[in-house]
Amino acid sequence: MSVPPEPVPPTKPLILLGAEMRKHRNRANITQDRLAGVIQFSQSLIGFIERGERNPSHNFMQRYDDAVGAGGDLVRLWADLTQGASPRWFRDWLDVEKEAHTLHSWEPLVVPGLLQTEAYARAVIRGEPGITDEQVHTAVQARMKRQTVLSRANPPMLRVVLDEGVLRRPIGGTDIMSRQLQHLMDIVDSHRITIQVVPLALGATTGVSGAFILAQLRGRTDTVYIESATHGHVTNQPDDVEAIRARYDQIRAEAHPQHVSISLIREAQKSWT
Repeated sequence: MSVPPEPVPPTKPLILLGAEMRKHRNRANITQDRLAGVIQFSQSLIGFIERGERNPSHNFMQRYDDAVGAGGDLVRLWADLTQGASPRWFRDWLDVEKEAHTLHSWEPLVVPGLLQTEAYARAVIRGEPGITDEQVHTAVQARMKRQTVLSRANPPMLRVVLDEGVLRRPIGGTDIMSRQLQHLMDIVDSHRITIQVVPLALGATTGVSGAFILAQLRGRTDTVYIESATHGHVTNQPDDVEAIRARYDQIRAEAHPQHVSISLIREAQKSWT
């Protein structure tokens, strides 16, 4: 009787990525030392990543890809291989975000993930009970990768409404808050992104039940992502979508117009410096 062969264990995604990176670097005839000078990252970090021991950031991958002339292949491979950093229900939402022409976001507690700086995201994620440093690193890089939907050739419109408490809540300390709020002011220079703030003094309660995002898609049913403490809920059920749409419209009606909101953000940013 023949003995079936032992199953071959799947190669870890980061090891696969590192092997492809080395292949492209060798093909370009660039040493790690020379590459470090070109992309402005240390040779030791390049080594860690090429051996599959670290998950690179999007910034690192973009610079590496450009330096070795990979034409975007390595960035796309990195995105595909590290997709598993997010749970299945959230990967469903990431697919929706990529197809949306407009995203309407309400956030009562923190800056929305799509607009977080890396340092702010790290501070938020580190607050998860029991999370390891490696898990924090992976989650932060996944969040930064998610933000690339806003820098693609035809990005969605993003309409954000924040509670004023988001501007006052000390996430990560004064420097991180100052830089995060400066980032918000910088990013609204894009005509595709608007930010409005619901004033604390209003005492509004319409949005206190939690954060959500409503995605509008061409030729498809609108879809919503509703956040909770442990996991989110993605649905395109008409009753759920209409309930979220009505809630969002009410919250936005209670918010300051953008020019007043930006003044509030600027005032808050100065208080953190």
